[in-house]
Amino acid sequence: MANAGIAEGGPFATSDPASWRRVVDVNLTGSAQTARAFLPDLTVTAGYFLQIASLASLGATPMMSAYCASKAGVEAFAHALQAEVAHEGVAVGVAYPAWADTDMIREAEGFAALHELRAHMPPGVRNIRPADVVAARLARAVERRSTAVYIPAWLRLLQPLRWALPPVVLRLARRDLPRWDAGRPLRATGRLGAGGRADLAAAAPDDGRPG
Repeated sequence: MANAGIAEGGPFATSDPASWRRVVDVNLTGSAQTARAFLPDLTVTAGYFLQIASLASLGATPMMSAYCASKAGVEAFAHALQAEVAHEGVAVGVAYPAWADTDMIREAEGFAALHELRAHMPPGVRNIRPADVVAARLARAVERRSTAVYIPAWLRLLQPLRWALPPVVLRLARRDLPRWDAGRPLRATGRLGAGGRADLAAAAPDDGRPG
């Protein structure tokens, strides 16, 4: 399962280029590196590789450009890999979870614009689901070697309608985005959650002093 991921929200125009690239590198390149490391064993065992994508793979939102780009990328990567290794007996699946109750999402909720983005989504999509419920669905997908798993399950209905999502998001954002940060300038969130903090800590220069 390729599940490592970090996120950082905020306007693209004022984003730090290195931080933007880092989100894409961890989420997309990290998934490819995971596959590269395990494909030899998966080929021998006719195994199964589950790529964790996101609701963001189905429809991008403002203020999350790096995360959305990376999750669209992992979906495309998984589909390409799926076609490459099927004849070797290796199955590849893609998971599309919506909002899960993780520390990354809880921290994002502290930023007005990101909270409003979620709160303005349709009922059923905007709900934050317990992490153990999401994990159980993913475990069943692994057991069944599912080609795709959607959480909630009805998200699969969005697949044939993906073309219609960008105009809807554009119309809502044009109307509501200026109000979503209560009149304050929209700002970067920094890396969100324990994973984001761990990534920053790992990248920090070592000053030679004991921890």
